[in-house]
Amino acid sequence: MDKRYNSYNSYLKHKFGCRVHKVSVDMGFTCPNRDGTVARGGCIYCNNESFVPPYARSRFSMHRQIKAGMDYLKKRFRAEKFIIYFQAYTNTYDEVEKLEKLYREALKYDNVVGIAVGTRSDCINKEKINLFEDMAKDFFVTVEYGIESIYDKTLEFTNRGHNYQSVVEAIRLTKDRGIQIGAHIIVGFPTETEDEMLRMADEVSRLDIDFIKIHNLHIVKNTPLARLYSERPFHIFSYEEYLDFILRFLERLSPKIIVERLLTDTPKDLLIAPVWNKNHNEILNGIEEELARRATYQGRLYETLL
Repeated sequence: MDKRYNSYNSYLKHKFGCRVHKVSVDMGFTCPNRDGTVARGGCIYCNNESFVPPYARSRFSMHRQIKAGMDYLKKRFRAEKFIIYFQAYTNTYDEVEKLEKLYREALKYDNVVGIAVGTRSDCINKEKINLFEDMAKDFFVTVEYGIESIYDKTLEFTNRGHNYQSVVEAIRLTKDRGIQIGAHIIVGFPTETEDEMLRMADEVSRLDIDFIKIHNLHIVKNTPLARLYSERPFHIFSYEEYLDFILRFLERLSPKIIVERLLTDTPKDLLIAPVWNKNHNEILNGIEEELARRATYQGRLYETLL
């Protein structure tokens, strides 16, 4: 690894030989814990406006979103190839025929090497996995599962609408089909001790996933969690605490897993806590500097914890 952890950007550049970036699209999906199928209100921490770029809005056509995203990424990062990222809400929550039409349309664009599809474990079945497997014969296809937590107490607290066993079964269904598997987790919920959060590194390593996104909990405006935090404030990682935590998490994480994200980004006008007064690159640089200072790296303790 060129850093002290396996970075996603480096992985993509090595795989495709050029700069590859994700173009986010919002195709107007919802979630089963929003529409009443399993619950209402959605996850208590979720405000879609806080993480989707301005060009990715369901009121715009997919063509307009893809073109705007490509133009922006070419100009900002000199991107040469693209992965279309179906990001907002649950992007397998529809009939497979409708999903196939959307996915295959996205794959028709020049310089698109694949798709990434964000979803939940309870919105996957054999028919949808068969579709992803078929597309993966010709393209780079990633299914990104929102695990969020391995603890059912936390999934219940967040109104997630499914348990952890559902995640295990969905990943098992996806394995060995030519599909890349991504996972999102959130650390910092008041339902978990720091030791429990660290043990998530051990568990996701056992799942044998390909990519991981690690989000530190943010309190975002216009969410049920923001109202709860206002009424009964709980501890949120400070910058120094998170720096120490994420290094210890990386030490336990399998060295094979590619790290796509190490922290959460929320626009300042939507963020309630934590306020670190540092931008994304400053935090990443702080993590890398501290890894070097401690002479440690991703997976250093992995073998000892098996």
